[in-house]
Amino acid sequence: MDPAQKIMRRCDALGKISEEPGCLTRTYASASMRRANDLVAKWMREAGMKTRVDAIGNLIGHYDGNKSNAKILLLGSHLDTVRNAGKFDGPLGVLLAIACVDELRRKKVRPPFAIEVVGFCDEEGARFQVPYLGSKALAGCFDTRDLGRKDAGGVSMAECIEKFGGDTARINQARFDPVRLLGYLEAHIEQGPVLEQKNLAVGIVSAIAGQTRARVTFTGRAGHAGTTPMNLRKDALCAAAEMILAVETFARNRAGLVATVGEIFARPGAGNVIPGDVQLSLDVRQPKDKIRRSASRALEKWALRIAARRKLKSNFVIVHETAAVSCSKKMSALLKEAVGRSQRKSAVLASGAGHDAAIMAGITPAAMLFIRCKNGISHHPAESVKTADVRVAFDVMTDFLQLLAAKYPNSVQRLERNL
Repeated sequence: MDPAQKIMRRCDALGKISEEPGCLTRTYASASMRRANDLVAKWMREAGMKTRVDAIGNLIGHYDGNKSNAKILLLGSHLDTVRNAGKFDGPLGVLLAIACVDELRRKKVRPPFAIEVVGFCDEEGARFQVPYLGSKALAGCFDTRDLGRKDAGGVSMAECIEKFGGDTARINQARFDPVRLLGYLEAHIEQGPVLEQKNLAVGIVSAIAGQTRARVTFTGRAGHAGTTPMNLRKDALCAAAEMILAVETFARNRAGLVATVGEIFARPGAGNVIPGDVQLSLDVRQPKDKIRRSASRALEKWALRIAARRKLKSNFVIVHETAAVSCSKKMSALLKEAVGRSQRKSAVLASGAGHDAAIMAGITPAAMLFIRCKNGISHHPAESVKTADVRVAFDVMTDFLQLLAAKYPNSVQRLERNL
């Protein structure tokens, strides 16, 4: 069977593994995640890999190089999803990596480096509202304080890990030794419209945007909707509405910046009561950290001005922050050479979405290959890719492996110095 068709069929099969009927939801350490890991592990073994699951739940397949002490090239992406997800965000990258290793097995090729394919257990953070649990464990930056976090059902992360078969006492031991790593390559759907606009199947990621997530609260005074005159109201929801539009206006006037209010909670939440307390989520992203941090500070001041003018109180709390990450120039150059074999021209673009590559770049050179997705839609059941584009991505990744092996046939350490 054509590798691209096999990958698409496997995406379909994984897309049916869900913890919710009628939609795709596969969160960290769930029964559906276990089923997904078991199925993907089977495919890894069929491709000639030895498999293991580490202390936090990452699935890892190992394919030996031609030397016992060979460096390790990491390939992969994540197997968890958001709620009501599409079937390509994350799994496509894992399945592409498995297909590339299977091609090596089929041709009886052992490169001068070992390959490990990683199916990260949690990138989205849907269950415990903290992302990158899997890659943080492998990168050695997992925060053990997060073990006390509880999901919507009141179950702690520590309990979930132990029930899943993990070991909270050994999470720090899951860390990869950077000295043994050669690099990390992740294939992922673009989650945006640029490649479609350029009519290109794949693109090379230059950088992953930094991100600030904040919680913005406006506190006014609840009151009866029928008896409180308009000039005497302290309506927190009106302040929040003004803030939402201010966020949009601010970001539109600054190139490369995106800012989003995705959640809003109004209390007491009754149709005949003036909202006295409103909480907003704020998501600010930009490839340059200095600009992102400056924008976050400016939006905080904007919230304070709105509150002061309306005689309300405002609170701005940063709940999560990740720095921007530049992809490895040497690995990306090799990836560009591989792209040139399959596509008339190369597109280089920044990623506005976060990826495990951003975390893995902390311990090894990292690169990313984007794959065109229909209308740029992601995190939605309508998420879609073309089989032909998957075929191009497969060809690019296999060519990348060939170029990597051919360029440094005798000494992988030479590549390490040049990355």
